[in-house]
Amino acid sequence: MLQPDWMSKAVRAARSLRATTVGAKRAGHSVYVVLLHNPARADPWGLYVGQTSRDPDLRFDQHKAGYKASGAVKRYGVRLLPGMVEHLNPLRGWEALELEGGLAEEFRSAGVPWVAGGH
Repeated sequence: MLQPDWMSKAVRAARSLRATTVGAKRAGHSVYVVLLHNPARADPWGLYVGQTSRDPDLRFDQHKAGYKASGAVKRYGVRLLPGMVEHLNPLRGWEALELEGGLAEEFRSAGVPWVAGGH
């Protein structure tokens, strides 16, 4: 699969963020990024940013199965991109929430044309 032109900028943007609670005793949350593909869009590739107290692989499977799913991930989710955020996880809940929004904003600033999630 060819990488979208903006992917390397998105990776650099994600790696520019730092967490303060990585490895903390009670850190049981994670942020995760999903590659999206919607062929009906002018630029079909995008990213979804989420946070969870579950294993990100399990959470992705839940999205795809329709359980508490983001419509974007359920319909257009291709796969997780764990390498983008492995330096951030695990996190405490409050920081996962903050970084979810921060990642989405960084991706938009890096030129990702379609960013979902990041509430």
